[in-house]
Amino acid sequence: MIKGLRILERFFHPSKNPLGFFGALILVSVGLGALLAPLLAPYSPYAVQTAVRLQPPSSVHLFGTDDLGRDLFSRVLFGARISLYASLVIIGISLTLGTAVGTVAALVGGWLDDLLMRITDSFLSFPYLIFAMLVAAVLGPSLPNSMLAIAVTWWPWYARLARGQVLSVKGQLYIEAARAIGVARSGLFFRYFLRNALSPLIVQATLDVGSAILLTSSLSFIGLGAQPPTPEWGAMVSAGRLYLMSYWWVPLFPGLAIFITVLGFNLIGDSIRDFADPRTQR
Repeated sequence: MIKGLRILERFFHPSKNPLGFFGALILVSVGLGALLAPLLAPYSPYAVQTAVRLQPPSSVHLFGTDDLGRDLFSRVLFGARISLYASLVIIGISLTLGTAVGTVAALVGGWLDDLLMRITDSFLSFPYLIFAMLVAAVLGPSLPNSMLAIAVTWWPWYARLARGQVLSVKGQLYIEAARAIGVARSGLFFRYFLRNALSPLIVQATLDVGSAILLTSSLSFIGLGAQPPTPEWGAMVSAGRLYLMSYWWVPLFPGLAIFITVLGFNLIGDSIRDFADPRTQR
């Protein structure tokens, strides 16, 4: 436990790892804002007040109001909940499915490995954004359908990564030694294969959370994701783009929320990757 605390202290130390510390500070702030949104939001994110529509930022409405008079600060706070939830579900589904496919392919080998990898290659042959748009359009415009569409396009990357990690471990001498002393297949899987594959998978998943937020927002922006009046950041930017020149605050603040959150996840992901790579350690 003490060793774990020292690792965390080193990872989040502002002078030893400033980028990781800054990324963690961003994510903690966004996470607290999402968690405490019902307490922090001064208004309901759905409350329409046409009398105060398109009001600029002020002490009454910190981020101003949109074309229906809804408080943008409240909507951005509740939008954090939706974006974080959607991205974590997408990564969770993709990581679980991809790890299962890649691990089974590497352990079983033979014709099953060829079949699973050819299916994986088929998914990878499509541009992931176009493929996600196609799946979301077929399923119907909604946030759950867009989440499923993105997960369907993303799992092959984890399958490839998991397969490579398991294959690199499969031929090691300690695996043969474990088999020789009678370690069960389940023990080999959880103790050696899965444990060695998890580290790079978790690093990749951390890096992909920001991309999942961007892709979810992109589908909402073009009308294939969250539907009005859901306070989702991409949908808010889409609705506010019509007022960019005259009422700049309408698309600006949800756009900034996307930028800052994605930046936080990218900084954390880069720091974890560097921290986990022994070649970067001095």
